[in-house]
Amino acid sequence: MDRTETLPAAPGPASAPGSPPQPARRPHRWPRPALATLLVATAVLYVWGLSANGWANSYYAAAVQAGSESWTAFFYGSFDAANSITVDKTPASLWLTGLSVRLFGLNSWAVLVPQALCGVAAVGVLYATVRRWYGPAAGLIAGTVLAVTPVATLMFRFNNPDALLVLLLVAAAYATVRAVETASTRWIVLAGALVGFGFLTKMLQAFLVVPVLAGVYLLAAPTGPWRRLRQLLLAGLALVVAGGWWVAVVELVPSAARPYIGGSQTDSVLELTLGYNGLGRITGEEEGSVGPPGGAALLGGGTGVLRMFDERIGGQISWLLPAALILLVAGVVVAGPAARTDRTRAGLLLWGGWLLVTGAIFSFMSGIFHEYYTVALAPAVGALVGIGTTLLWRVRADGTRRWSLAATLVLVGTLAVTAWWSWTLLGRSPDWYPWLRTAVLMTGLGAAVLLVPAHRLPRRVRPVLVALGAAAALAGPMAYSLQTVATPQTGAIPTAGPAVAGGFGPGRGFPGGGQLPSFPGGGQPPTLPGGGHLPSFPGGGQVPGLPGGNGADRAGGGMGGLLDAREPSAALRELLERDSDDHTWIAATVGANNASGYQLATGDPVMAVGGFNGSDPSPTLARFQQYVADGEIHWFVGGGGFPGTNGGSNASSEIAAWVADTFDSQIVDGVTVYDLSSGKGR
Repeated sequence: MDRTETLPAAPGPASAPGSPPQPARRPHRWPRPALATLLVATAVLYVWGLSANGWANSYYAAAVQAGSESWTAFFYGSFDAANSITVDKTPASLWLTGLSVRLFGLNSWAVLVPQALCGVAAVGVLYATVRRWYGPAAGLIAGTVLAVTPVATLMFRFNNPDALLVLLLVAAAYATVRAVETASTRWIVLAGALVGFGFLTKMLQAFLVVPVLAGVYLLAAPTGPWRRLRQLLLAGLALVVAGGWWVAVVELVPSAARPYIGGSQTDSVLELTLGYNGLGRITGEEEGSVGPPGGAALLGGGTGVLRMFDERIGGQISWLLPAALILLVAGVVVAGPAARTDRTRAGLLLWGGWLLVTGAIFSFMSGIFHEYYTVALAPAVGALVGIGTTLLWRVRADGTRRWSLAATLVLVGTLAVTAWWSWTLLGRSPDWYPWLRTAVLMTGLGAAVLLVPAHRLPRRVRPVLVALGAAAALAGPMAYSLQTVATPQTGAIPTAGPAVAGGFGPGRGFPGGGQLPSFPGGGQPPTLPGGGHLPSFPGGGQVPGLPGGNGADRAGGGMGGLLDAREPSAALRELLERDSDDHTWIAATVGANNASGYQLATGDPVMAVGGFNGSDPSPTLARFQQYVADGEIHWFVGGGGFPGTNGGSNASSEIAAWVADTFDSQIVDGVTVYDLSSGKGR
């Protein structure tokens, strides 16, 4: 049997360098009401005016609607209740929302409240995780930073998979912390299972924290090396089982007995995992995605070490990112050459590793990258700010004169940098509350200056000084979060905060409408079906497969498009619902977002030809013609989709062209529709 080292059950913050051992302190009474206040305030922030977001991402809302009608669609994550094709993600987040819809009916609140609850839970679990080793003050700071980070406010009010993913990964970090304390097999296995379920939520993104969690446990767990290795192997097995059982079922079920796997070119969830939603996101070789190979210029922006700070992403996540990095370095210095099992260092490595590994992948991935992905960084930023601030404050108060002065100077510098960076970010929206950036800068610099002689100030003044510093640090992200709450967020690519130069989002590009900025090379951006523009590609070339050469365009204009759906008119809805019980699908159209508007409005299955982008080979032209011959599809709605611009299938273009050449069209409130039940295609 391995010899096990023992540590205190739940130590507080480490003693300041150069200070005598601290006597045990009686627990304070304020943490519980403070935590309750934080959680209630977070809940209000995340649910206030939530119905203004409507369906939010109609693509996932339509899949939830399908799952509420069919348990088969629920299990596979099908887009439609007739199980033509799945969404292009693993379905765990749809399961959560689908259960809510089955309980409370299909409405905006039933779709979005589960995401808000995930956010409140993530704040609470982050507090609990940081508190165990660093005390309640650190936990409250960490939870507050997570709660008011703009991209977190955005995604915990939105029905993308990210809300559940963040909760599961924070819970995995908590389980790892508990495992490290006593070398617990049960807790480290639970951590693996939680990450595995994270895989079922958003595939390989969940695995970015795996080397960090495993490395921290291998370093700091108080037991022998061989036992630590055996425990990690068990945790890995739990990860594979928790994340792999669904994949195994899908791969073993014959293709004819299940829906097509959306986002893949070969009807394989393994291909989807490793390609379009996996390594393809890093290399840019995402077969079937929008844009040409290396399409970061369209939906990723420029790569590089400063990507998290640029015009598109900076206002989403980076408000306290400089502070987190500074405090990480300072915290490691404070921890010093401690024992292997030292928890102060272990916690810093856990959250610092999370931030650096995930941040590096996001910064340099060449494939499609959206601003809202950065919500995965928010827990680490919050934890590092909470841990670093409280550690340095303790050193400032209890350490030797040399350490106290050093800690004070680091705190002063961190606050000053944070105030300056907030001033910079707010300046990217110069017409949006211009007084705020000046107030933040002056308050932050003033509080930083007063920190130097803080020990000489009256005791009653010190809380005021702390409040001023906190206000300066949090005013910018809080203002962005409130702006996010006040602005309806819909479409496939939401962003937090006001419009900024060079960014996307409401008032500055899709999904809020309007023209996007051109990329290097200039040129006139092509027009999408349904309105709006896409940017030109480097070199000035047109986006391949759009009007002028798109078979879907030959089938006429639709009402939606790649990035959002619109509600059909009453006349169009009445037409689509006519004789709906006589057909498996009331309609078919290219692209899932185009189809989602019709499906959500009618409650009946609509076939998304080609899946999300219109570039999946589902169905083939021959299969579609057979569906029409069998009377399974009533209408075809023109427009929508973004067919095969990166090696994807042209099946949707072939289908749209065949429909346009074979059937007579009619225009209903500006939308071109074809009656496939007329018998011409048989």
